[in-house]
Amino acid sequence: MIKLGVPSKGRLMDKTFQWFEKRGVTLMRTGSDREYAGAVDGIDGVALVLLSAGEVPRELAGGRIHLGVTGTDLIHDKLPLWEQQVEPMAEMGFGHADLVLAVPKAWIDVDLTDDLDAAAAAFRTDHGFRLRIATKYHRLVRDFLRDAGVADYALVDSQGATEGTVANETAEAIADITSSGDTLRANHLKILSDGLILASQATLWRSRVAALEDQDRVVLKELLDKLL
Repeated sequence: MIKLGVPSKGRLMDKTFQWFEKRGVTLMRTGSDREYAGAVDGIDGVALVLLSAGEVPRELAGGRIHLGVTGTDLIHDKLPLWEQQVEPMAEMGFGHADLVLAVPKAWIDVDLTDDLDAAAAAFRTDHGFRLRIATKYHRLVRDFLRDAGVADYALVDSQGATEGTVANETAEAIADITSSGDTLRANHLKILSDGLILASQATLWRSRVAALEDQDRVVLKELLDKLL
């Protein structure tokens, strides 16, 4: 049985269901909204697994599902050496969001990561501790800042409203997902001109490690032929 993991609720689930429907595969929830059960129509031998978008990378990497729908950002951040564990099969054209680095608008002399590096060094001299950057995406942000040559900072874990951490004085800058930038502007933040860390969208991924019986391979090929 081929296991397909998709987001379990919200707009991402609805858009995923529509994407599959256009390709002749119907995904549906069964039972109540509180039940994480589903079914697949249009192809035999495929089971629907309803997960949060954040759980899909883990299940793909663990080989517990064969295909999964989630954002590029979650795959890249949650799976070290992700290329060895999963393979992108199709960008799905929705769920667009950019992971960006943003600082207060009042920092008029900080427009590039080079400026941020200088500001971070000055901040530590003035305040006695490192400039704090709030984010949920530690791996991606750390790699981006290393490549940009920014060293004198500390990442602060943020699992809530990251954009509010600067106003709340729990961080001096943020790295977060944005689609329109409206929330950043509302919180008096600006994106660095070279502060795009990753452009993300919903993507269909295949696990490189999930076990496949001979019949599974036939079903997987039939499914991918419909979808791609």
